[in-house]
Amino acid sequence: MQRAQNKLGLILFPAFDWRITPTHPEREERLLYTIDQIEEEGFFDYENVFVFNPEIIDEKYINLTHFCVPNFDSIATISHKIAASSTITIAKKVISKKVEKGFALIRPPGHHARRITYGDRGFCIINNEAIMVEYLRKEYKIGRIAIIDTDCHHGDGTQDIFWNDKDVLFISLHQDGRTLYPGSGFIDEVGGPAAIGYTLNLPLPPYTSDEGFLYCLENLILPILEEFKPDIIINSAGQDNHYSDPLTNMNFSAQGYAKLTERLNPHISVLEGGYSVESALPYVNLGIIFALAGIDYSNIKEPDYDYEKLRQSPKISEYIKRLCENVYTIWKNKEQTAHEFKKKYQKYYTRKKSIYYDTMGFLEQQLENIKICNKCSGLITIESRCLNYKVFAITIPHDACDECCDEGYKLFTTYDPVNFSHIILQDKKNFEFYKKGNLK
Repeated sequence: MQRAQNKLGLILFPAFDWRITPTHPEREERLLYTIDQIEEEGFFDYENVFVFNPEIIDEKYINLTHFCVPNFDSIATISHKIAASSTITIAKKVISKKVEKGFALIRPPGHHARRITYGDRGFCIINNEAIMVEYLRKEYKIGRIAIIDTDCHHGDGTQDIFWNDKDVLFISLHQDGRTLYPGSGFIDEVGGPAAIGYTLNLPLPPYTSDEGFLYCLENLILPILEEFKPDIIINSAGQDNHYSDPLTNMNFSAQGYAKLTERLNPHISVLEGGYSVESALPYVNLGIIFALAGIDYSNIKEPDYDYEKLRQSPKISEYIKRLCENVYTIWKNKEQTAHEFKKKYQKYYTRKKSIYYDTMGFLEQQLENIKICNKCSGLITIESRCLNYKVFAITIPHDACDECCDEGYKLFTTYDPVNFSHIILQDKKNFEFYKKGNLK
């Protein structure tokens, strides 16, 4: 089939200086084999393909996305900053129309990094896509953004950051959290009081194949995107749904990824997980690249690909059909659900959270309060305890009313550093960041 070709921008950043251990699945070989495959296919010779180098970003974009404790330099490396910078660089190329599509083939990944981050969990320290969203809003005034997360693990960090933000539609397509880290991403996780229904989760059963993923896309995700009408679509393009991945239990293929990418038609894709270094990543990445560039991908297949062996059972197909129906009902009823929710809680919505840092082996305890405001999405405050730190974090949202803005600054001014190691304020409305207490 003849396809209309797109100008495609790529950033390739293997992060040679960062790994958890030399033999850990999250290491630079994840991208080196892909780069070899791209060169072997002669892809760099295509006239519609452009390779860019990342520009180093202002750290303020990170601080307006995350509360890094004790600070960014203590928990992350220059590779993490370059990975986040890569997403911003590719976004600039797309928004300025130098290219039509962009793919940031980068590591370390980021979608498990939450609003507050103390270090590495799920191989993630800072959230590359969320930082890019912060940049797009500040510099380009982008209004409505959709993030479709197709990593096999639930994008709990991205969900946490945009939990109460209805201008960012977050849809995560992942292996059921009852069977895989991080143990979250169920259909009743639908967003905060100002954004109910703008977080949507599709927990898929193990051994879901191409058929199941593409059914979700065609029958749920695309119809919702048509209704939401985003200004930009971002794909958190994790590749650990592949049938050969050592950490997961799914049956997605390179052809499936390519078809999903073509139909989803994201403006920007960002590599997340995927740990079958030789058997999957070179083929999946190539499929995604060809799909984004509008080049025929029908011959891209893994050497051991067997359609019949990977087919999902009728039971799984029926389960996925019911799942999509239930999630679409959540989307359609979101206004009524939000009305009932605000009527029930009236002033504040409080969540207690225990967050385990699996790579580092420590536990964070959070108490989050979201103000229910009739004029804006509401001030957010978080008390967080982890290791020897006690943090009081304040987020003034992008659409903050004067009352919530003033309340945020008053809290920052009046809270006593004696009782907290860190008191931190994110003012997303005015793009300001303040911190006091033990700043080391």
